[in-house]
Amino acid sequence: MLLFPFKVRSQQLPLYSQYMMNKFILNPAVAGSDAYTSINLTAREQWIGFRNSPKTHALSAQTRILGNSYILKRLSIRKKHKANSSIGRVGVGGYVFNDRSGMVSRTGVQLTYAYHILLDNNQLSFGLSGTAYQVKIDKEDITVWDENDLLINNLDNILFIPDANIGVYYSTPQLYIGLSASQLFQASVKFGNRQFESYRLLRHYYLMGGYTVEINDYFSLEPNLLIKTSEIWNFQAEIGAKIYYLKDYWGGLTYRTDRTFTILGGVKIDKFFVGYAFDYDFASISKYSFGTHEFMLAVRFGEKARRYRWLNR
Repeated sequence: MLLFPFKVRSQQLPLYSQYMMNKFILNPAVAGSDAYTSINLTAREQWIGFRNSPKTHALSAQTRILGNSYILKRLSIRKKHKANSSIGRVGVGGYVFNDRSGMVSRTGVQLTYAYHILLDNNQLSFGLSGTAYQVKIDKEDITVWDENDLLINNLDNILFIPDANIGVYYSTPQLYIGLSASQLFQASVKFGNRQFESYRLLRHYYLMGGYTVEINDYFSLEPNLLIKTSEIWNFQAEIGAKIYYLKDYWGGLTYRTDRTFTILGGVKIDKFFVGYAFDYDFASISKYSFGTHEFMLAVRFGEKARRYRWLNR
């Protein structure tokens, strides 16, 4: 048996089935891109039925620092002066999260700065995030079979790791395309013994895109695509579409290339958005799991004058 090589895959970053409702959690350049002030709460429980299955909770907030529009001032009867005050180009955001898988949990905070360049009716955005998080291992949950285990005996069960994310985002009224990279520093996770320093965080890349098709006055369709890969080029793709009714109700389907189908839906009530997604895995794990549940609650401010103030150039 020792002569045969074995390869095991695992994930370092959480999945989000409703990422298209809060693209900021995958791409820092989205912060303030639509000029809303948005607060979003996501709760995800993966593989229901497994003890200590992965659980993710995330709270994000992002907005645009808006300036004044061009102001037309009448200096005299015959002369007009157009004063150019600063247009809001800066977006800021924050993101706190807790991701737990078994005895390992990751809790952190992210702060984001974004800059937006207006191109006629289009917009090009750049974003940079600084991240700091704590990795914790619950040692009381470890069953030790070998009392001389070097990793367990030298374990630093709480680690603090700094990191950074970067992204670029292009958007029009109908289209969006974004590319981002996370865990740029690829920090080593040093568990307390030098022979285990080879375990490190991998840089992850996200390419997302979507397009809105207006079917009629009541319905619109939004196909979307997300391609993900790590530094060792393990690709995964999500292909799906959502249909909206009166912009207040939506439903959709997504296929993830790990043989997972997602059904999602939601409703908008005034400034509040409530969404739910159910993942069902058709791989062998489906024999033991009841699927994955994800809930989303969001609130957005600035629907009217605030949102369009920065467009009035």
